[in-house]
Amino acid sequence: MTPAVLLPEALERAALALERDADAIRPANGDPRRLLAGLGVDGAARVLGWLLAELPDAGGALADAWVELGDEAAQALLAVREEGLGKPGRKALRRARHRLRSRGVDLGGGAPPPTVAKLPPVAGDRLDEALVSPQDPTGMRMVYLISGHPSGGARIFEILLDEQRGIAEFELYSTGRSQVRSFVRQFTGRGHFPGVAAEPEAVRALIARCAARQSAAKPFPRGFAEWRGKLAPGASALAPGALAREALGAAGDAAALERVAARIREGLLGPWPPPAEALQPLANRFEELRKSALIVADHQREAQIDAALAEALPGVFDGAFRAICADRFEENAYLAWKQAREPEARDCLAAAAAFRTPSGAEVVARAMLDTLCAPLLARMREARGAEAKPASLLVTPGS
Repeated sequence: MTPAVLLPEALERAALALERDADAIRPANGDPRRLLAGLGVDGAARVLGWLLAELPDAGGALADAWVELGDEAAQALLAVREEGLGKPGRKALRRARHRLRSRGVDLGGGAPPPTVAKLPPVAGDRLDEALVSPQDPTGMRMVYLISGHPSGGARIFEILLDEQRGIAEFELYSTGRSQVRSFVRQFTGRGHFPGVAAEPEAVRALIARCAARQSAAKPFPRGFAEWRGKLAPGASALAPGALAREALGAAGDAAALERVAARIREGLLGPWPPPAEALQPLANRFEELRKSALIVADHQREAQIDAALAEALPGVFDGAFRAICADRFEENAYLAWKQAREPEARDCLAAAAAFRTPSGAEVVARAMLDTLCAPLLARMREARGAEAKPASLLVTPGS
């Protein structure tokens, strides 16, 4: 196994051994440049010294990579003490220092004392922002949590989540404060699919709610479990949708659900499919209708399809899925509220409240189911039309 393959695993072991440096080691994801930026000179020397002592092949690989990164990396290499290193570690460190000397770096009479890393301004640590995107038609959405990095700059947690499926993807980036400002402006100002700035504690509550729904068959993405504790909300934190409900109330006028259903049919909202197994009985019924040898008029077949859809509603929109739909409509209400579309926000809150009653929101549920099944029904009708096409009476050559 090559040192390059060993380095990420070795850094994880270093993070376990050097707790004070763990928060800078893990976000780098094995990238030497990001690792150096996160650790600073003093931390970099400490981590490299540990690797050279405990895992010299990986330490040598990191030292060789840092030779290419300029003055700060050179200071870290020079700050590592040879005392306590085994022969392989000393050899790797001397090799890296020789490469520095060949590049014109003045090594002096010996290794200088370790440089003390400067602490970032206290105000920087208070950076705490969040962003949420709209939900796509499958129910997925992206959220971001942005916080100050202990060594300066910022951390951006990028999480793809879904009320039904849980945490789908997780990434962690380190960047500068100016890049954060630019990213927030782009995210909230784009013309298509714009997101909104949100309360960080509310976004943490949303992440926690989705994580609680994670399927046992689908483990959390790599990295999320490690950071989950630091992403946890306070005990009284409310998700964004609940904040919208508190601010606007759940009441809507009599036509609110009809307007929501119209937006679903127009492709502006939802339709957010339920679990595949919930749709299977309806799919089986459609297949029976397709294969039926009984010849019926078109209006009769449409009546059969309509009846099948109506009969499927209770099974598709069971208690668990109704709760998920309610949460999704509330989250859409939050986005509409933050984007100054209050009437639309109130309509979504009315739909959420209806889904929280045992038999409410049928008009919205039916619009969602019709939209989900529309491609399949279109193919069924197309096939039926082809079968019903009369045979040509023209005599073709050779017949």
